Amino acid sequence: MKKLLLFAAFAAFTFTTANAQSEFRIGFKGGVNFSSVGGDFTDDYDGRTSFHIGGLVEIPISEKFAIQPELLYSSQGAKSEYDDSFGDSIVIGKEKLKLDYINIPIMAKYYIIEGLSVEAGPQFGVLVSAKNEYEISDFRGDESGEDDVKDLYKTLDISFGFGGSYRLNNGLFFSARYVLGISDITNEDDLEGFELFGIEAFKQRNSVIQLSAGFSF
Repeated sequence: MKKLLLFAAFAAFTFTTANAQSEFRIGFKGGVNFSSVGGDFTDDYDGRTSFHIGGLVEIPISEKFAIQPELLYSSQGAKSEYDDSFGDSIVIGKEKLKLDYINIPIMAKYYIIEGLSVEAGPQFGVLVSAKNEYEISDFRGDESGEDDVKDLYKTLDISFGFGGSYRLNNGLFFSARYVLGISDITNEDDLEGFELFGIEAFKQRNSVIQLSAGFSF
């Protein structure tokens, strides 16, 4: 599936290069992510601030409409803090769930006026890294570390994004987008340990607000 998505992105970029030399725009963008994970057992999760960066191609369909496929590296996830007591013991901890994706958004764009557009479309993501960073303090002392939790999450993430963008005459543009997860990101095949707590399955989804700046030509 990962190879198929990357091939689809490469094919889209190659096709536009070969067939729309005088019309399409090539660009790059980067910016900040305000991400979170919602669903079951996420009440203690707060938003995580991170980044995204990548390239894009804008393919005009008409004077007002365009299609914009992108290829982005996006660092997402969530964080949490807790203060729990177990008998006479108090446990204070912080955790940061870091989910890194190669995302392929395919946005349909409509230009309201010159330079100002709204956009919406699907996004397909491939999980490349999943880490859980933690800091724990209890009666035994302090402990910190990072665990690889990629087996707990699915490789493919399907989302839907919508937002807007404004491009200046010199090619510089600014955009804002909200990306809401459609598919469950948890890997049910690796939840055997949770059955001890009476948990047979749970569902979680990504949610990301992206603020970007970029340049197209």
